[in-house]
Amino acid sequence: MEASHRLGELQFAIMRVLWDAGEATVAQVHETLPVDRARALTTIATMLTKMEKKGVVAHRVDGRQFVYHPTVTEEQVTRSMVAELTDRLFEGDVTALVSHLLTEGEIDPGELRRLRRLIAERQDEERHDAN
Repeated sequence: MEASHRLGELQFAIMRVLWDAGEATVAQVHETLPVDRARALTTIATMLTKMEKKGVVAHRVDGRQFVYHPTVTEEQVTRSMVAELTDRLFEGDVTALVSHLLTEGEIDPGELRRLRRLIAERQDEERHDAN
């Protein structure tokens, strides 16, 4: 089973900065964070240290600065967090999760077409794998 990558909102926002930039110093993360996620420089530094202990970022030293980079992909984190959400809220029932998303949210016709296409592709893969 893949490792769990539970991230809070600020941690996820920091990861987005690192995924987009590839690597960044605390100051660069601080100035790049969206306004609604802005925090003090010391808070960002503390959060990056915690994230490094979790194993989702690592750093290298450049002069007197730590330059952080992600050690996990956005796909890995998304997969882990969605699996955890599905387990916690829907007792692992993916159908219940999808049903909830379809009935509780606004879905435009283009999104519905995309969902149908994804389901059809998945069905084709399963038929191909069965042969």
